Amino acid sequence: MFSNIKSFLLGPAEDAAPKFDNLQIAVMALLVRAATTDADFSDDERRTIRQIATDTFGLAPSDLDALVATAESEEARTIDLHRWAQAIKRGYDEAERLKLVEKMWEVVYADGVLDDYEANLLRRVAGLIYVPDRESGEARQRVRARLGLRDRPTRSP
Repeated sequence: MFSNIKSFLLGPAEDAAPKFDNLQIAVMALLVRAATTDADFSDDERRTIRQIATDTFGLAPSDLDALVATAESEEARTIDLHRWAQAIKRGYDEAERLKLVEKMWEVVYADGVLDDYEANLLRRVAGLIYVPDRESGEARQRVRARLGLRDRPTRSP
């Protein structure tokens, strides 16, 4: 009974909030950065990020919402990419890093258009996590084929 009163007065215990490891936050933060780089965080990009997170981490919907919110908050406070890149390099092997780059391509192409800023971000992230340009380009082509994008639509700033 006292714990219920305490919880009511002080709010839920911090332990009740889902805890996410640095790797999960890093992956999600990079996906959010990919979605927001063109200054248009579309519903298609949000859906793509949620689907990738569900497939990657297998979280319950409420935990997924909390992870996305945490990643958005952390990403907004982090200027450089090195924090996320370090977590990815420590936590993922070469094949997993390539899969992450492919997932980032899925996010930037979710709206069907590649912005120059998005392309630049993907080049930088791939370099920081040691994914060669050729493999990143092949991942990009796989995503374009999957999404049925034939021509090369881009949007310049």
